[in-house]
Amino acid sequence: MRFGATILDAEGLRLTAEEKALFRDTSPFGFILFARNIDSADQIRALCDDFREAVGRDCLITIDQEGGRVQRLRPPLARQWLPPLDHVARAKDAAPRAMYLRYRLIAQELRRLGIDSNCAPMADIAGAETHEFLKNRCYDDGLEAVVEIARQVAQAHLDGGVLPVLKHIPGHGRATADSHLGLPRVAADATVLDQTDFAAFRTLNDLPLGMTAHLVYDAIDSEPATLSPKVMQVIREDIGFGGLIMTDDISMKALSGSYGDISRRSLAAGCDVILLCNASLDERGETAAAAGEMSDIAQTRAMAAMSARKAPAELDIEAAEAELSALMGGQVYG
Repeated sequence: MRFGATILDAEGLRLTAEEKALFRDTSPFGFILFARNIDSADQIRALCDDFREAVGRDCLITIDQEGGRVQRLRPPLARQWLPPLDHVARAKDAAPRAMYLRYRLIAQELRRLGIDSNCAPMADIAGAETHEFLKNRCYDDGLEAVVEIARQVAQAHLDGGVLPVLKHIPGHGRATADSHLGLPRVAADATVLDQTDFAAFRTLNDLPLGMTAHLVYDAIDSEPATLSPKVMQVIREDIGFGGLIMTDDISMKALSGSYGDISRRSLAAGCDVILLCNASLDERGETAAAAGEMSDIAQTRAMAAMSARKAPAELDIEAAEAELSALMGGQVYG
């Protein structure tokens, strides 16, 4: 079965008849959940069943569950986590293990609700001028620490039966503007980028799924990375990322044009699948029509990504929580 080259969402707590028809006809690769889609555990599981029934397969369902400000599931459905940068600061030298345990518990929270993917880890490197929308979502301000922690975060998801989505390829940490509201530009030269921001993603290039960054790298192209064949060539050839690449949400203000136009340009640049969030039914239909079915190579990458989704390994939750608390001096949750 050929997948549609989209990841879409729902307006509410269950799919409407119109949404079911759209998803049945266009067969999106997967779906993403937001706070408006969340009420109770039984309701979330039922909505996930709706998605999978609509497309007739055990499709990917993802979410943004970083912890801190970007956390769709909150108590009582999930633990209230600190922002990642604060978590790392409290854990100090134990940060890689503490972050593994944090995201292993998050994976357990997701999987029991029928969610089998998470938009993490982030390999963006924090800097002095990193915009506040991103900064405390980062893991560190050093390349080696970011890579080590991101690897542990990815492994925690995989051990929990949840597919990680590496973001934001090829590096968002130098952005001084919020890409939800406008288009950030990065002025660093190509050598600096290659040795820092891009290097982080090069070390993690074996992960199954990745998400683009909506920003311009002046040293490479005047187009945003998501729409740039030149940047996508850097991602595929220089960074060597071989997994499925989804766009960041194309409704973000960093990109301009109709959703159909953005979808076509993103796919032409080299993205594999279009992520559209918070759009009307007609806009979702427009995007699905413009994106069409996955290309042959995108389908191969999608199948490889889905094959990395395994049954969760056993987890002693009490022991994991106790170890995490000890590593962080008892200051675990937000």
